Amino acid sequence: MTIHKEGIPSIILVFSIAIVLQFISALVFNNHPVANFFSWAIGIFLIVLMLQFFRKPSRKFNLEEDVLVSPCDGKVVVIEEVEETEYFKDKRIQVSVFMSPINVHINWNPFNGVYKYTKYHPGKFLMAFNPKSSTENERSSIVIEDAKGNAVLFRQIAGFLARRIVYYAKEGEKAEKGKEFGFIKFGSRVDLFFPLGTQIDVKIGDVVKGGITPITKFKS
Repeated sequence: MTIHKEGIPSIILVFSIAIVLQFISALVFNNHPVANFFSWAIGIFLIVLMLQFFRKPSRKFNLEEDVLVSPCDGKVVVIEEVEETEYFKDKRIQVSVFMSPINVHINWNPFNGVYKYTKYHPGKFLMAFNPKSSTENERSSIVIEDAKGNAVLFRQIAGFLARRIVYYAKEGEKAEKGKEFGFIKFGSRVDLFFPLGTQIDVKIGDVVKGGITPITKFKS
């Protein structure tokens, strides 16, 4: 397990805060035992929080052909029919995975293909479980299409705590299953949009692993 590159600035900031707390304890409170305890406790808590949040686990990905896997860790909170108005402009099956602050927040390509569409949308920061967050929150939309014409749109959605979405996908480039396409900081969700009639292999409440848990299998 290593630390993700997106976490380096935050970790440096937290270390700086921890050092400042020690100076405050020494210069303002003359190293009073109570002040020392709280300065160390707060500093260690923040450092541990950042290290666990930005952890990058070693993982053996599910690379089975025609299997679309979850793009992130989390819990399935939505499976429903919706009107997708941005790219496909028709009815789709939406599957949403909520990522809590304790989940790994790396996002991985769910299948092999080409990035056909990428777009960033500024927006609000509603709670990630709010149905309106899919269309009103800060978000990025990405479409991957494989060689057989299977195309899936998925969205990174910022939540109340998530204030920064990062994605590396660029239109026309190859999307390799199991490779990172982005990162969302501090709690969020990812929505996936499938054609009507798609067999969804997870149910609401299931805990999924990014790059491992199958969501559906494309028809041959």
